[in-house]
This record gives sequence, structure tokens and C-alpha cells, in this order.
Amino acid sequence: MQQQEVSRVRSTDKRYNRKLKAPIGKEQIHREKLNPHYVAGFIDGEGSFSVSIGKNDEYRRGVQVRAEFEIELRADDQEILERVLITIGCGKLYDCSYDRYGWYPHVKYKITGADDMNNYLFPFLDEYNLQTKKCKVYKLFKKIVLMYRRKEHLTDSGYVKIVKLRDKMRSMGKKHNSLMETARIRENRSSGGARQITI
Repeated sequence: MQQQEVSRVRSTDKRYNRKLKAPIGKEQIHREKLNPHYVAGFIDGEGSFSVSIGKNDEYRRGVQVRAEFEIELRADDQEILERVLITIGCGKLYDCSYDRYGWYPHVKYKITGADDMNNYLFPFLDEYNLQTKKCKVYKLFKKIVLMYRRKEHLTDSGYVKIVKLRDKMRSMGKKHNSLMETARIRENRSSGGARQITI
């Protein structure tokens, strides 16, 4: 079963779910920082680096390169994501809805801006290294973002290189077998459904 992005994140889009809260930034959070080594370990376990390349006529090549770092948890764990955000120093928290699947509400911590990644996320992860294979994924991700900041994606050779790096990231990121995916779904179901992981 292929995992898909099914959350509805509040935005300026008129189609957004009006029940969702507005995004939260560091100016609205008053929490203590976490131990940075703890945050690095947390990212090792729960963080996700992704690069998407899609058609967009507003861009010179007709495609848009979009890099995202995110961590998504159930909404009752929002405090830990607030503290992760404060510790790293940038990003936003987004309210997510999975009502149609009968799942608990979720919250997603995202960093999407290349400048924020360069000024906050990369220095943090370069100092507090990831320990799993996700470290290799991070290095590919960083390389793509820095190429994007240098506008190398606008050249033929740069664009081809970014696609190859993105594909390499994807090949390293495949993880959920059907049993793990089933466990993830069960863990997320709301009352009335199974609320514990059975493996």
C-alpha cells in the first residue's frame, strides 16, 4: 500500500478545511528549547526530507523544484514539535485533518524555505549529526537545496543532476512494508477503531 499525502493543510487556498487552525510560527510559541542531541535523534526517527519536481508554467523551465523537511505527529504531541521548532529556530506548525479516514488529528512541522534551511536547519544538522541512513538522505537533500539556491536548476545540466539526486534520495527512503503500514494506520485511528499497534 503506497503512502500518500492526505492531510489538508490550511493555506490561502479557498478549498482549505475551515476547521483547521492557522499555521503557528516561532513568534507564537513560548517553550523551552530541547537538548539538540535529542532533537537530532528525534529527526533520525521521525523526520522526513523530500524533494518534488512538478510542472508549473510560472517557472522558466516549466517545472518547480520544491524541497521540504517535515515531522508529523498526532496533535496530542504538538508540544514536542513546538519545542523542536524553537530549538532549530525556524519553520511552522500546520494543523492536519484526517477526518475522512477516522484518524486522530495530526500536526505537521515543516520547513520549506531554502533560506531558512540554509540559515537554520543545515547548520543545526551539520553540528548535531544524524546517525541512521537518514544522514545520507540529508546530505543529498542539502546538496539539492544549495544547487537550487545557486539557481543551478535553471541550467540543463543542473536540472538533470537534481533529478538524479532526487531519485537517489527516493531509492534510499523506501521503508514501510505492508505490516508496518498497517501498524501505522491502526495507531492513528480515532476512538471506535483499534488504538494500539499489533505486530
